[in-house]
Amino acid sequence: MVLAGALCVGMLSGCGGRTASNEGGSSASSDKPYHVTVIVKHTDGHFNKVIAGARAYDAEHDNVTVEIQSPTAATAYDEQVNMIETALGNPGIDAVVIAPQQSTSTATLVSSTDKPVVALDTDFTSDKKACFVGTGNEDAALSGGKAVAEACKALGKDKPTAVIIAGVQGDETHEARLRGYRDAIEAAGGQVLEVQYTDTMPDKAAAAMEAIIQKYPNGVDAVLSIADDMALAAAKVIKDSGNTNYADTVLCGFDGNQSAIEAVMDGSLTIDIAQMGYDMGYKAVEAAVEVLDGGKVEGFIDSGSKVVDSSNIDDYISDMKTKGLWE
Repeated sequence: MVLAGALCVGMLSGCGGRTASNEGGSSASSDKPYHVTVIVKHTDGHFNKVIAGARAYDAEHDNVTVEIQSPTAATAYDEQVNMIETALGNPGIDAVVIAPQQSTSTATLVSSTDKPVVALDTDFTSDKKACFVGTGNEDAALSGGKAVAEACKALGKDKPTAVIIAGVQGDETHEARLRGYRDAIEAAGGQVLEVQYTDTMPDKAAAAMEAIIQKYPNGVDAVLSIADDMALAAAKVIKDSGNTNYADTVLCGFDGNQSAIEAVMDGSLTIDIAQMGYDMGYKAVEAAVEVLDGGKVEGFIDSGSKVVDSSNIDDYISDMKTKGLWE
């Protein structure tokens, strides 16, 4: 993908025969030519997997063309607004799949469209939305948070203290993950000492972790991040600080990106919550085509998640290699 100005566009022509979904199947559909635009939040490890899944659907269906668009940053709100407006107004585009940076403004933008609209990765409320395809973020974070609490207890910390490094305040996905983490820690009898919002920017996450170490020099039992890049930034700060009170702090990321999984392998991270991004992208385009064909889809299509630690990391890597997502 090549960034050109404010957007990154990948025109992907289908090159295979018409097939059913490789993730559970769908009803037989027509061979009408469809152009589906997928607008993601930005390009990172997670969305690269989402894009790969959307491309896979395109490659398997010779009547479907998938176009990928991405703003230059997760907070490049105006760029994404322009992309959504352009896609909705383009008569050559049949359906639009959107991973909204701002759910409220996205709902406003789609309010007058007649095109099928699918929410991807992050939900928004609109009667124009056909469905939401993504991770059950609160449940996924709850599962990961429980694993963190268990890891803390294995270290003799029965009532773990925790810090949550959050993303963009108000973002529905990030707030859902925050709730899941908090509920898991509190259910284990632990305490969330504070939440640091960092706009999903690793440098802000690093600064937040530095501040945490200064404020809690005697250590905290767990640091839970709502995204891998921020978890890795926090891990580096802990290592560079030389503070031995953080030597056995349980660190948890969220996404399942290769860099984070490798960090679990070498012990830099303890746990990572992997989103099934490939399945998410595939199923989102599949749902859009189903609606274009006059079919019905469920309001929420869960693309799945997996808590990855040292016990199952080999199986996760094997799956990523099978899908061509491991370098």
